[in-house]
Amino acid sequence: MPHTKTESGFKQGHQLCNRAHRMLTITLRGLERDGLVARKAYATVPPKVEYCLTPLGQSLTGPLAALASWARENRPALEQARAAFDRRAAQD
Repeated sequence: MPHTKTESGFKQGHQLCNRAHRMLTITLRGLERDGLVARKAYATVPPKVEYCLTPLGQSLTGPLAALASWARENRPALEQARAAFDRRAAQD
């Protein structure tokens, strides 16, 4: 029986979800290894896991907020720089 567009889309969506879940797991494990988050697993069905910021992770909130503010304030300049670069790259 051939796959319908809906079945194919579901399969692709499921694969994308699996990849996204795997990347999230890898990222969280790295943050845990760096001491930025703490992980608590519960022996339930289905399994449950919670993450929270450690004091070290909480100490990053100020610097990250400053970075986000800088990015918002400088977005127009960044977009202009990208556009100028793209124009130059297109001429090459």
